[in-house]
Amino acid sequence: MSAMLAAGMPIVSSLDALEEQSDNVNFKKVIAQVKAAIENGAAVSDALRLFPSVFDDLYCNMIKGGETGGKLPEAIGRLAGFLEASARLKRKVKSAMMYPAIVLTVAIGIAIGMITFIVPVFGDLFSGFGAELPGPTQFLLDLSGGMKKYGPFVAIAAVASVISFKKWKATESGAYTFDSFVLKSPVFGELTRKVASARFARTLGSLIRSGVPILSALDICSGATGNDVAKRVVLGAKDSVEKGEPLSSAMLNQTVFPSMMVRMLQAGEKTGKIDEMMESIADFYDDEVETMLAGLTSLLEPMLIVFLGVIIGGIVLCMFLPIFKMGEIVGGG
Repeated sequence: MSAMLAAGMPIVSSLDALEEQSDNVNFKKVIAQVKAAIENGAAVSDALRLFPSVFDDLYCNMIKGGETGGKLPEAIGRLAGFLEASARLKRKVKSAMMYPAIVLTVAIGIAIGMITFIVPVFGDLFSGFGAELPGPTQFLLDLSGGMKKYGPFVAIAAVASVISFKKWKATESGAYTFDSFVLKSPVFGELTRKVASARFARTLGSLIRSGVPILSALDICSGATGNDVAKRVVLGAKDSVEKGEPLSSAMLNQTVFPSMMVRMLQAGEKTGKIDEMMESIADFYDDEVETMLAGLTSLLEPMLIVFLGVIIGGIVLCMFLPIFKMGEIVGGG
C-alpha cells in the first residue's frame, strides 16, 4: 500500500490492487468494504475502524496521524516496518520457547506411555519370582497400578486445572498477580522486562512519529507491552503526563522498565526527538532479547537432554534392577 501510494496511485486504485492479489477470502471482503467506505467519503482511518478485529487502535491511529500530516504513504510504510519488527520479536520468543516445550512434552508422553503399557508387562514377569522386589521397582509398579486405576481422574483434574488457571489469568487481578510473579522470577523476569521495554519503545516511537498525541499514544502503548504490571505503570505515567509532568519523570520511580530506557526518553524530550530515541532503544532491546534467548536456549538444551535421560533411563533402570539381582531374588524365593 505504501509503495503504491508513494508512486502516485490513487488510494481506491491501490485498494483495488490489494484486493485482487489477496489470497485470503475474508480479508479480500474487508478490503472491498474499506474501499466502499472511502468511496462514500470516509477517511481511511475511519474506514479501517469499521473492522476493529482486523485493524486495532494502534493501526488506525498511525494511519490517522499520517492523514492529518498529509503523509499517508510514509505513515503506512512506518506501520509496515513496525509490524514486521514486532512480528520478528514474537517469532524469536516463540521459537526459543518451542524447543524446550516440545522436548518436555515428548519426555512426559514417553514416561506416561512406558509406565502405563510397558511397566505392567515387567510386573507380570516379576510376580512369579516370589520375592520382595527392590524399592525403586516396587514404587514404579505401584505408580503404574495407580495410573491405570486413577489415570482418567488425574487427566480430568489436569484439564480442569488448566481451564481454571486460564480463566483466573483472564481476570484483572489474576493477570496482574501472574505477571508480577513472572517479573520477579529469575531469568524470565529479566527477559520479560526487555520484551516489554522493546514493545513499549517501538510502539511509542512509531505513534509519535506518525503524529499521534502523547496521551493517545500512551493509552495504546499500555496494551502493547504484553504485561499487566507494565500496563499499569504506563497508565500511571499517562495520568502524570495529563497533569503536566514530563513522561520521563513520571516513569522514574518504577521497577518494570530499565533506567536506561527512561534516560533515553529524557534525552529525547530535551532534544525533541522522542521518536528517534525510542526506536533506537527498541532496536537495542530487540538485540538484547535475541542474545538472551540464544544463551537461554544453549543452556536449556543440555539440561533437557539430561532431564530426558534421567526420566527414561530411570524407568528402564528400575525395571531391569530385579533382573540384575536375579540370582539373589530367585534364591530368596
